[in-house]
Order: sequence, then C-alpha cells, then structure tokens
Amino acid sequence: MNKKMPVSFMIMVVFFMTGSLIGAGILGLPIKTGMAGLFPSLIGTLIVSLAMFVTALVLMKEAVKTRKETFHYPSMYQAYFGSIGKWIATIANLVILYGSLVVYLSGATAIIIRVITIQIPREIIILLFFLPLTAITITNPKKLFKFNALFVVLLIVSFAALVLMGEKFVDTRRFMHSDWGMFAPALPIIVMAAYFHNVIPTVSKQLDWNVKWIFTVIFITSVIGLIMNSLWIQVGIGALPLTGNNGIVHALNNNLPATVPLGQAIKAPLFIPFSLLFALLAIITSYLSFGNATLDFIDDMMANYFKVKNRVLVLVIAFLPPLAVTVFWPNIFLKALDFVGGIGVVILFGILPCIIVLINKGIFKRLLIIPVLLLFFFILLFKFQQNFNLSKISPGIEYWTNFRYHSHK
Repeated sequence: MNKKMPVSFMIMVVFFMTGSLIGAGILGLPIKTGMAGLFPSLIGTLIVSLAMFVTALVLMKEAVKTRKETFHYPSMYQAYFGSIGKWIATIANLVILYGSLVVYLSGATAIIIRVITIQIPREIIILLFFLPLTAITITNPKKLFKFNALFVVLLIVSFAALVLMGEKFVDTRRFMHSDWGMFAPALPIIVMAAYFHNVIPTVSKQLDWNVKWIFTVIFITSVIGLIMNSLWIQVGIGALPLTGNNGIVHALNNNLPATVPLGQAIKAPLFIPFSLLFALLAIITSYLSFGNATLDFIDDMMANYFKVKNRVLVLVIAFLPPLAVTVFWPNIFLKALDFVGGIGVVILFGILPCIIVLINKGIFKRLLIIPVLLLFFFILLFKFQQNFNLSKISPGIEYWTNFRYHSHK
C-alpha cells in the first residue's frame, strides 16, 4: 500500500482514464449543444463536469472501501439498495456499456464512409474496425495501457492541431446567439462527454486502492476533459452555420459526428486528415477502455450471477450484441449517445451515487450533494419526457440564421 508508484505508470493510468473520457461524446458536442449557443453550452459543460467529478469521488471512496479484485457497481449498489438496486445497476450498466460500444462502432463507420473514395459495403467497414480493436481490448491490462497511452498522445496532438486550424475559421458573431430553451436538450450529450466512471474500479485496483493516487488521476482527467470539451464546443459553434448542407441541423438530422461538417466548413489543407485522425483516435481510445470494462462486467456477472465460467461465451455476450445493433442500425450515432448519456449514465453514475451520500452520515455532505442530485434528476426527467414525446422543444432557427450571424465580409 505504501510503495511508491512509478510516475510513468501513473501517466499511463491518466491516459487510460482520459481515453475513456475523450471519446464519442466530444464528437457530438458542438452538434447537440450548438442549438443552445456558446455561453449556455459552456455553462452547462462546467456544471455537469463538476457534478460528474463529485460522483466520481463518491464511487472512488466505495471502491477503496471494498478493495476487492472483482469490485463492480451492481454489488456496490446491492449493498445499499438490495436486489432491486443490484438489478437497476446491472441494467443501467448494460445500457451504458453496450450503448457506448454501439456509439463507437457507428461513429467510426460514419467517419470512414465519408472519407474513403472506394465503395466498400458498410458491414465490411464495421468489421474492419471491430475485429482489430476487439483483439487489442481483450489483451492483458498492462499491454492495453501501453496501447492506449500511445493512442491518447496522438489524440491530444491531433486535437491541438484541429483547434489551431479551426480558430482561423471561427466567426465570433455566432457566439452572440443564446437559446436557453435548448439548454436542457444539450445536457445529456454533455454528461456523455464528461463521464469516465466505468473505469474507476479498474484504475482503483491498478493503483492499489491508494486514495491520493486515485484522486490525482480523477482530478487531472476531469480538468483535461473540461478544457478539451470547452475548446471543441467553441470551435464547432464558431465555425459551423446552423443550417445548410454543412450546418449543425443537417449533422443533427443525419447523426453525424462534428468532424464531418467541420471538415467541409474549415478549408485548411490538413484539417480533414487531422479531423479523421482525431475522431478515430477518440473512438479507438474509448472503445479500448469500455470494451475492457464490458468484458470485465460480463465476466463478473456470468461468474457471480449465473455461476458460469466460459471465456468464449463471455466474449460473445460482451461484443456480439453491440456489433449486431450497429450492423442493423448503422445510423444511430447521436441518438445512441443521447440515450446512453441521458438515461444510463445519469442513473448509474449520477443519481445513485448521490443517494449513497444521502444514506451515509454527514449533514454537510448531504447539503452539498442535493444540488447535484437535483441536476441529474432534472436531466433524467427531461430525457424521459423527450422519449415519450411529452416535451417538444425547437430551436430559434430563424433568429440564428439571419444575416447578422452568417454574413461574411
């Protein structure tokens, strides 16, 4: 417990957690948040990031308290909420993990199809992405950390290049728009872009359940995520028009990652190859993290719930369902992101950790957690209203697309 952790390994762990955070969520941010405008989006990003950081610390504390090699959230929630809590956590985690893998596969496919000039069947592209990434995912954790660290370094470099190129094409007049009526619809995607909680058990175990080390990794990851998400929103909203073939509405209606319309709007010679590299690396790093988390979760569930230990069966259950969904519903990128973030992540990593704090002693901590809990309840209720068509919110498109915001002198 008191041994010194090598700095190089700490850096790899930070990269591993950062890779799980900077994924498909960031690719959808400017599209889903663009309707609200820059300032509502940045305020929402700050609030949600702080809330997700708080719940991450709650889950870290629970992981450290148990110190079990097979620690998973269903068993933790069972201890607090009984069998009902266990199955709510199990279902929510399956929604998150399967939904995330579907997001990564569909997002990568959408990007590749719009870049390559050779006509290749969509199913083949999905398999060409799925097979090698899954092979890396199922390797041992230390090799996985090394692969992931390399990908995250390239991810950050490509992101920096995109921001530098994109800033030259930002029209600051677009920042003047604010549509607070679209603030609530932007929150689920921000949740998806700010969460990394599924890898907390893995990271806690790898860092020997040392609170100081785990807190450091979580804090650094949260800061990196907040900075990158905010910069990406600023570039996307500033560089993209709302309407038109390269606009935000078109990308939203066609479930496209932000890099696709940005690649058409920003005329820098290297932007398209760098945007492709960034988008694919964002998806690859997240796929490696969440693929590993899915594998561990299914393995634990099969062994503890169903008393079955079969490696091949675990692999099939972990990876075949998201592959099948992507093949049959390939254009599901933004819808899947919104669903996973607005329901699965909000329940498992937002509401339930807050309730744990309320159950435990400490009036001061309870008072601090109540605003966080209310935020997640608001997002969940809003998402349910949308899914059941109980609320329909439309952006002020006419206002934003007038000459004032889109004229170029």
